[in-house]
Amino acid sequence: MSLRINAIETKSILTKSNLPVSDYSVNPYVGCTHACKYCYACFMKRFTNHPEPWGEFLDVKYWQPIKHPEKYAGKELFFGSATDPYNPQEEQYRRTRTLLEQLKGSGIRLSIQTKSDLVLRDIDLIKTFPNARVGFSINTLDESFKDDMDKAVSIARRLSAMKKLHEEGIRTVCFISPIFPGITDVKAIIERVKDMCQWVWLENLNLRGSYKAVIMDYIKEKYPLLLPLYQEIYNRNDRRYWEMLDAELKKYAFESGLAYVTNEDSMQRDFNAPPVIVNFFYHEQIKKSRTHQPF
Repeated sequence: MSLRINAIETKSILTKSNLPVSDYSVNPYVGCTHACKYCYACFMKRFTNHPEPWGEFLDVKYWQPIKHPEKYAGKELFFGSATDPYNPQEEQYRRTRTLLEQLKGSGIRLSIQTKSDLVLRDIDLIKTFPNARVGFSINTLDESFKDDMDKAVSIARRLSAMKKLHEEGIRTVCFISPIFPGITDVKAIIERVKDMCQWVWLENLNLRGSYKAVIMDYIKEKYPLLLPLYQEIYNRNDRRYWEMLDAELKKYAFESGLAYVTNEDSMQRDFNAPPVIVNFFYHEQIKKSRTHQPF
């Protein structure tokens, strides 16, 4: 893969957001070199006019230092709505760390989403934000399936990073997303992470746009027995699988003594309490950014 990297100037690095978990979205890069096959953010190519395939370009953002960051006090800033703020190039360009340094002491509510253990580099800064939380996207415990889907670090490294952050007193989220019908073992993942996170977020695989055919072809080749199920869900809009999984996980949560909810917007949670499972299956209930361009 040949990677094209550009430097770009942006007027503002913060974008107002209607995501259910944030007031502002923050994306220090355009594009993402983790190259996830299912990434919804590939839609941004319509606006940026990148001719390269998704995962083969990265725009590195530069901005003027934020004036009066204290005006964002109490607001939740979500790092990583359309890119991974800790993609491999962050080690060199340090745009995420630069922004954290600019926001230090501002009183913001910090939320980071990543697939990388590079976030451990910034533990010193993250700990300066009260009640900060760091989420890791983990939708499988099978490294082979993970390698088929993305170029991010291994699941083992993500789990190890989550454990380290938890031990450092930083609140963590396991984002089981996207859930692949018949492939993602949600309960096995929860059992693996429940002692080192405060939240488990659930999101279903939502196929649309150019990557729908990519995923359907992959299922046909690698999981042919599941193809009829995927055709029912994604060609005929049959929601019964998600309804049954919802009921199954609700029962599992009850039997395991875990809370199971459909909306969670509070970052205040007893650090040592069992995680809360939050179901975000129903995309029509999740508002998109007002600008529709969270980059």
